[in-house]
Amino acid sequence: MEIRYPLATGTWDEAEEQAVRDVLASKQFTMGELVTKYEKTFADKFNVKYAVMSNSGSSANLLAVAALCYSGRLQPGDEVIVPSVSWSTTYFPLSQYGLSLRFVDIDIETLNMAISALKSAFTEKTKAVFAVNLLGNPCDFDPILKFCDEHNLILIEDNCESMGAEYRGQKIGAIGLIGTFSSFYSHHICTMEGGVTVTNDEELYHYMLCIRAHGWTRQLPKNSELYKKSENVFYESYNFIMPGYNLRPLNMEAAIGLEQLKKLDNFVMIRRKNAEYFCSIFKNDKRFIIQKEIGKSSWFGFSFILHGELAGNRDEIVALLQKKGIETRPIVAGNFTKQKALRFMNYSISGQLINADNLHDNGFFVGNNSIPIKEQIDYLAEVLNV
Repeated sequence: MEIRYPLATGTWDEAEEQAVRDVLASKQFTMGELVTKYEKTFADKFNVKYAVMSNSGSSANLLAVAALCYSGRLQPGDEVIVPSVSWSTTYFPLSQYGLSLRFVDIDIETLNMAISALKSAFTEKTKAVFAVNLLGNPCDFDPILKFCDEHNLILIEDNCESMGAEYRGQKIGAIGLIGTFSSFYSHHICTMEGGVTVTNDEELYHYMLCIRAHGWTRQLPKNSELYKKSENVFYESYNFIMPGYNLRPLNMEAAIGLEQLKKLDNFVMIRRKNAEYFCSIFKNDKRFIIQKEIGKSSWFGFSFILHGELAGNRDEIVALLQKKGIETRPIVAGNFTKQKALRFMNYSISGQLINADNLHDNGFFVGNNSIPIKEQIDYLAEVLNV
């Protein structure tokens, strides 16, 4: 079957291909100077002090949670408020570090955490909020920051789907104490696989440098307060001070990322123009609820929640789109409390998840791309008889 409207398209050109050839010629394939350069460029781009590249956005989340726990900011049994709609690896690191997840409902229009649900979810065990910017759309951060300030809570930000989006002139992903990004193939920039965790907190930065690479001291700066490094390079090459992982990226991914970052602003501009056209067609169609933009979304994709006469008919609609060569997916993982993996996790649910259930049963999304897709959107409208 011919794919006429794909979920994602490639954005590499000769610049990325040459970057790969340069790495191959250098024979320096594992994490090295290019990764350091990419991290510095990324931090400058998003106006933060520190950025740590890893091998995926999922690993970026794992690094964030591990650093918060090893540094003592979070303790086993602490409660973290999370939206009921997100990707699996928003949640899994929290569970893996003995934290309790407290799920709240979403806003059916923005698809992000509902502010009213957030406010009613607080308990004496609550220590953090994990805000997720879904499908490119910033959360409404003013009330979230106020809530966190009132209750002395840590704000963690999962921005893996929303690189380049803005809230009140600030690049999101860097609003909380620690935030995460992804550069998987279908995301705003593509390094094949890749993730970045950012923070302005030097201690958390040092924890992440250590945790990312086996828990060893090799990447720690000499002035780190985590551990006083000796002058014995031989000893420090295999010196482990905490349980860690191998989450290291490749030089090749960093080289590609350096080229992709140069193009990010243009990619986001094109995605926003695509979104303007998409919204002009579908915003007044009473059969669908489409995502309401907060701030400046970077429009990862275009969501639909079937409404009115189409509610309950998602299987038929998705089958039609697939038949016509239009790729679709669930809106992230739907209501995650319906996933069987939850039986292995410590969690509670605050209130009813009415909107998340509606999204779970009636939602799907189609792709946005970093190239103009007016023709594809017109075709989608034709198939849906708009």
